[in-house]
Amino acid sequence: MSNLIPLGAVITVMGLLGLVWCIVKVTRARKQGLSDEDLRAVMQTTVGLNLGALLLSAIGLMMVVIGIILG
Repeated sequence: MSNLIPLGAVITVMGLLGLVWCIVKVTRARKQGLSDEDLRAVMQTTVGLNLGALLLSAIGLMMVVIGIILG
């Protein structure tokens, strides 16, 4: 159980990095001045990645909390 907290922290940071990457990807696409259809296509692919990164971050936080409670 002692490894649960650091492992959860690493997973949380990975999820947060994924969220930052999604923000950067959409910001770059908006600055390129793409058409509405192209921008919508970029955002549709990013939504799935964004939800996955959010899920990863939430799982990591749950691992940290469980590690604290059990530790």
